[in-house]
Amino acid sequence: MDSEIKRLTVLNLFFHQNWLQKRAYHPGRFLPIMLSNLKFVILGAGGRGQMFSEWLATECGPGSVVAVAEPDPIRRALVADAHGIPAAHCFESWQELLAQPKMADILINATQDQHHIASATQAMEAGYHMLLEKPMAVSLADCETINEVRKRTGRIVSVCHSLRYHAAYTEVRNIIQSGVLGEVVSYDQLEAVEHIHMSHSFVRGNWGNESASTFMLLAKSCHDIDILMDMVGSEVTSVSSYGRLSYFREENKPEGAPKFCVEGCPVSADCPYDAAKLYLTDSGWARYTGLNRLPRQQAIDALRVSNYGKCVFQSDNDVVDHQVVSLEFSSGATATFTMTAFTPTGGRFIRVHGTTGYLEAKIDERKITYHEFWRANKKTEIELPNAKGAHGGADAEVMKILIRAVELNDPSLVRTDTETSLRTHTVVFRAEESRRTGKTIELNQSVVAR
Repeated sequence: MDSEIKRLTVLNLFFHQNWLQKRAYHPGRFLPIMLSNLKFVILGAGGRGQMFSEWLATECGPGSVVAVAEPDPIRRALVADAHGIPAAHCFESWQELLAQPKMADILINATQDQHHIASATQAMEAGYHMLLEKPMAVSLADCETINEVRKRTGRIVSVCHSLRYHAAYTEVRNIIQSGVLGEVVSYDQLEAVEHIHMSHSFVRGNWGNESASTFMLLAKSCHDIDILMDMVGSEVTSVSSYGRLSYFREENKPEGAPKFCVEGCPVSADCPYDAAKLYLTDSGWARYTGLNRLPRQQAIDALRVSNYGKCVFQSDNDVVDHQVVSLEFSSGATATFTMTAFTPTGGRFIRVHGTTGYLEAKIDERKITYHEFWRANKKTEIELPNAKGAHGGADAEVMKILIRAVELNDPSLVRTDTETSLRTHTVVFRAEESRRTGKTIELNQSVVAR
């Protein structure tokens, strides 16, 4: 099996290099050499769905996606145009697509969180292998159901915990497992959400209100708990958590601030969250809302009624803007995870405290430093090369490995299947239980990422 994987990898690399050379000789001409003959359908053509559509068009060629389901006609058309999908295979809802006979090998499930349980189970029952966006589902019972259906149907399912595939985390994992740090005693991880990202996605956006989506730790940080457990590599025995919505609340609105920013806010010049600054300029955020495709006056009119035009202190958001999780492991190790909106830039930062060494890593900057106590604090610095694509190239690795797993019919290649994701999701749900009750939660059955 290993030799077969190596052979496929070499062939794929050769084909990809050959294709790039052909493109260089024919500027503007798209001459793909197919990396895979598999076909795909996409449920949900928002930011994530569009990203996977573009990756497939580049790596597997236009036409590799044969159907799309998306309620927004413009987003649906973007995928259809990229892959030449006929109108008969473009659907307004995922329910319509899944009502059709099976059309492809792999289904990319980028629906909203609350639709995962129904869309995922129906897709597996229909015969699709699947890439399932995190979180698996918005209740632990639904996560368990998805795992049960996956086992019963025998489908290959990759839950998109991209951090498992990130080069910087892979390097940190290798360093820990090499033994140079000794036994891990404590592990700390910070997810810097970044203040504008928080306002866009978790105040004004689809994930700001728990009843419409889910709680913040699950929506944003379930893959942080997943990678943390993977790094420590021991059983979680207890968890506690604290956090709240502190800042993006009505009592913090500036005096005289209107409900919608474009109605004339007296502090707009100084407010970093002013909707006109974010969505009527080339800041990049307008692209995520579709406002960049509208004439300026139409975009202004849209901001008078859209959630993206609301004052961030007068929205219907209720998810936390900062949270800390503390974990205890059967090995005796402890870990903390902090999620906070209040950072100037986004990214992840970790510290690993071992019995014989210490490590720091700036994951998004791809920089790692570690010290070895028994070698006079010898310092080693590693800077990994940049990688293109979402999550530092990790999303591309997720897709490549899923494709390989389906081609070889080898589900063991997938690093986060539903069984693994269920274990780490369980800890996320227990952490939220602790935050709400103020109690430390002892896990009845120890949970470990494998």
